[in-house]
Amino acid sequence: MSEQKTNNSRRQLLKNIGLTVAAGAVVAGTTTAVQASTAETENKEPKTKKGYHETQHIRDYYNTL
Repeated sequence: MSEQKTNNSRRQLLKNIGLTVAAGAVVAGTTTAVQASTAETENKEPKTKKGYHETQHIRDYYNTL
């Protein structure tokens, strides 16, 4: 009988570990979603194009070559 009790406690331990991991994943996912939504609302500035832009300063430099 003591063997069954040990097996039940081991099973319960594994179930609890699984539930804890699942709960941690849910909490991590919700905090990431909250952070992403607040970041989107804060960055309402007009988006500028990234990369090469030919400005007057660059044109002046090309004219000196």
